[in-house]
Amino acid sequence: MKVLAAMSGGVDSAVAAARAAEAGHEVVGVHMALSKNRDQTRSGSRGCCTVEDASDARRAAEKIGIPYYVWDLSDDFHDLVVEDFLSEYAAGRTPNPCVRCNERIKFASLLERATLLGFDAVCTGHYASIRADGPGGAPSLHRSRNQAKDQSYVLAVMGPDAVGRSVFPLGEYETKDEVRAEARSRGLGVSTKPDSYDICFVADGDTRGFLERSLGQAPGEIRDPDGAVLGTHRGTHGFTIGQRKGLGLEQPAADGAPRYVVDIDPSSRQVVVGAAELLSTRELIATDVVAFEPLTPGREVRAQIRAHGEAIPAEVLEVPAAATATVPATTPRTGAGSADPAADPAVGSAPGTDPDTASTSLRMSLETPIRGVAPGQTLVLYDGDRVIAASTLERRA
Repeated sequence: MKVLAAMSGGVDSAVAAARAAEAGHEVVGVHMALSKNRDQTRSGSRGCCTVEDASDARRAAEKIGIPYYVWDLSDDFHDLVVEDFLSEYAAGRTPNPCVRCNERIKFASLLERATLLGFDAVCTGHYASIRADGPGGAPSLHRSRNQAKDQSYVLAVMGPDAVGRSVFPLGEYETKDEVRAEARSRGLGVSTKPDSYDICFVADGDTRGFLERSLGQAPGEIRDPDGAVLGTHRGTHGFTIGQRKGLGLEQPAADGAPRYVVDIDPSSRQVVVGAAELLSTRELIATDVVAFEPLTPGREVRAQIRAHGEAIPAEVLEVPAAATATVPATTPRTGAGSADPAADPAVGSAPGTDPDTASTSLRMSLETPIRGVAPGQTLVLYDGDRVIAASTLERRA
């Protein structure tokens, strides 16, 4: 099999490429240059797509003995990930840029280019597993055995077609130490390189500062649920639902209890803060559904709304018509909240249904309440450790 190995310059992708080559595949390594700032450098675990990363990836490819190239995908990354991140925050939503990057860059732009060049699959260093236990024996996406590093949540939006053309060699490792040990045994110089974390295009880790520099200031009021003004802010994009720290309030609540962001309204520039119980909900509503297998009302699943959050027992109450059949979804979705059947095949009407009456939302009931649900977050549904669907949260019911 001809395999394109995405090599970030880190230990995970290097070991994944080495294992793919060892398995007998014809492997070519490619480093995706995603940053428009070619002078950006790495600082420990911060930074991404730096000149150091490209050099580390090249040396790893040479050690493995595979061809190596650098592809400039910075325009795609800026337009499809960074701009999406900014527009979502400007709209009072909470996006996950890692989800968007996996969906739109690594398993859309990269896979499209790989296919055009005659590659059969893309190999990455993600911690997830692919098994042939989907509907009709189709490839399915599963959690990694390394629960602490599992990335099935951020990969779920890639859809069943992309899963069938992907290779994740690290899915069966139980610890990161095992991966580093294998890198050392193979003589890969990245065996001790620190993991990257935080948002890769916010190298200094100051997300609020990045948003303000990019979107500017739009001052407004911070109010309590009764409408009383408690303070001011410099822009609603500096807040997320469930946020407790950094509210900038001088006076504590009358009862001394912590305040949390419970609502954001960019149109009025108002941020509402209140007690923790106002954040709790047992029902979720989502759109942009990518189904790996049929979804039906009454099905019991586990619902997860954060990359490393708990998967909570839940019941499917209502599904979009098209999600009752397995829907290929390798084309990037049109954006949060999209319900345009022509643009998003996972949200359209199934054959034989009336588009005027067919549901375009996924509705879930949770066994136990969950706090901090924010529009724009990704909702992933599991059956055991198998991914069965991904979607974008719109609101609490």
